[in-house]
Amino acid sequence: MKVYVIDNGGQWTHREYRVLKYLNVDAKIVPNTVVIDELQDVDALILSGGAPSIANEIYKLGNLGEIVNEFSGPILGICVGHQFLAVHFGGVAGRAKIPEYGPAEITVLREHPLFAGFSRKFIGWESHNDEVKSAPGFTLLASSENCKYQAMAHGKRPIFGVQFHPEVEHTENGVKLFENFLRFVKA
Repeated sequence: MKVYVIDNGGQWTHREYRVLKYLNVDAKIVPNTVVIDELQDVDALILSGGAPSIANEIYKLGNLGEIVNEFSGPILGICVGHQFLAVHFGGVAGRAKIPEYGPAEITVLREHPLFAGFSRKFIGWESHNDEVKSAPGFTLLASSENCKYQAMAHGKRPIFGVQFHPEVEHTENGVKLFENFLRFVKA
């Protein structure tokens, strides 16, 4: 299985890569300026977190729009990758009323394969100023006290977003979330 991490300048992009390698995945980090032709033999994509503000620096996210439109395999957006997915599909993301840093209790709102093996409540590691405000076409999967859209799933495609950072060791079952995501890759 081959999974590429699209680098949006996140401080933990290499952790996403390392989790994939730990799971024996053929992984590679590529810039968000990669062209879709270079992703033809890739099975799944991770859209990393990053520093750009989704509200006024979306241009720093390179070719993500074309990539999301053209790539047919599973996609997992983390932090700004998650926010980008909401905006790309007609939603709204912007400044959080209460930015989150450090641990937050996240509540799984409905059963979904992305959260198989998770407790209804778990601790996720946060590092964000912006958040998703609305996400038409997505099902809300998890929330926290300060952030409604902690996790979401697209209604028609294997596209998922999480606001928290599953690649950070402080997130409970973070590796499990990656394992669950990888199950969406067709054999």
